[in-house]
Amino acid sequence: MQIGEVATRTGLSLRTIRHYEETGLVVPSARSQGGFRLYTETDVQRLMVIRRMKPLGFTLEQMRDLLEVTDRLDAGTGLTGGEREALLERVRTYERAATEQVDTLRVQLSRAEEFADTLRARLEENGPLAGA
Repeated sequence: MQIGEVATRTGLSLRTIRHYEETGLVVPSARSQGGFRLYTETDVQRLMVIRRMKPLGFTLEQMRDLLEVTDRLDAGTGLTGGEREALLERVRTYERAATEQVDTLRVQLSRAEEFADTLRARLEENGPLAGA
């Protein structure tokens, strides 16, 4: 699929997808005869991983590392039991970091909702604002 369809499916802008290409996180699987980037379902899934990591504060380097780990696990060939376990432990580390960040974001969201409720209550107590 071309970059426009990938952007629609992932919710990422064309500029963002190109940026991830420039940084080596996602490389189009092919080019059309006209030179257009062509992406596969696997490429889309990589972009979705990146899209999910970004709001949790992961760096581009961490994204790259996790993608490399999952690529190696998915390939599965040539891994010893120890290598496989080491890769799985790296995935566990990212899972724990993601869970911690989700918990932090839940607290922040709760506080933001409380604040919005406080403002809403104040507005209701004081009736319509002049000029509103």
